[in-house]
Amino acid sequence: MSISGKADPVVRPITAADIAEALSQGLRDFQAMPLYGLAFGAFYAAGGIAILLCLTAFGMVYLVYPLAAGFAMIGPFVAIGLYEVSRRREAVQPVSFGAIWATIRTRSEIGWMAFVTLFVFVVWMYQVRLLIALLLGLNASFSSLHDFITVVLTTNEGLLFLAIGNAVGAALSLILFSLTVVSFPLLLDRDVDFVTAMITSVRAVVTSPLPMIGWAALIVVLLAVSAMPYFLGLVVTLPVLGHTTWHLYRRIIAPVPG
Repeated sequence: MSISGKADPVVRPITAADIAEALSQGLRDFQAMPLYGLAFGAFYAAGGIAILLCLTAFGMVYLVYPLAAGFAMIGPFVAIGLYEVSRRREAVQPVSFGAIWATIRTRSEIGWMAFVTLFVFVVWMYQVRLLIALLLGLNASFSSLHDFITVVLTTNEGLLFLAIGNAVGAALSLILFSLTVVSFPLLLDRDVDFVTAMITSVRAVVTSPLPMIGWAALIVVLLAVSAMPYFLGLVVTLPVLGHTTWHLYRRIIAPVPG
C-alpha cells in the first residue's frame, strides 16, 4: 500500500528482448510523429548549447566535459512530453502541443520529480567543481578545453580526478536512473504520489537488475555520443529514447485490473 493509501503498482520482470521490442516501438512512434520528437529533442539540445555558451562566456569551458556527461541526468524530465505523445498515440487520442501541456500541467506530482532530477544534476556539477579544487588546485583555471584535457590526461592529479569524477558520476546516474526510469511515465499515466512513483521505479530496477542496468548504460552511451557534436545529435536520440521509455514502462508496470 502506498503512502497515499492506494494499492502499489504491480512491477513485472523484463528481459533484454523486452527492451529491444520497446526500442522498436519507440522508433516507430518517432517515425509516425517526428514533429513532436524533433521539437522536444531540439529543446533539449538548445538547453545544452545555451549552458555551453554560458560556460564559455564565464571562462569555464573546462566544465564542458562534465556538463555533457551529466546532461543525460535531466533527460527523463525533458522527455516527459514524449511519453505523453506515445500514451496518446497508444490510446488513439488526438495529439497536439496544447493537449500535451494540458495533461502535464494537471499532474502536480511531476513538479516534485522534476525538482529531484534537477537537484541531482546540480549536485553533480558542484561535486565536479569541488574535485577540481581539491585535486587540481583551489584556484584552478584553464584557458581552453584542450588545456584542461591535457592536464587531466597527463598528470597524476588529473587521472585521479578523472577516476573519482567518473565513479561519482556513475553512482549518481544510477541512483537517478533508478528513481526516474518508471516514475515519470507512471505519474503521467496514473494518480499516484511522487514518493510512490520513485519507490516503484526502484522496485523495477531491483526486479530486473541486469536488463535495467543494461538499458541505463545504453542510454548514457547514446546520449554522451549524441552530445559530442555540440549536442545536435540529441535532436534525434532523445525522442527515440523517450518514446522507448514509455513502451518499456508499459511492459514493466502491470495494467490496473479492470
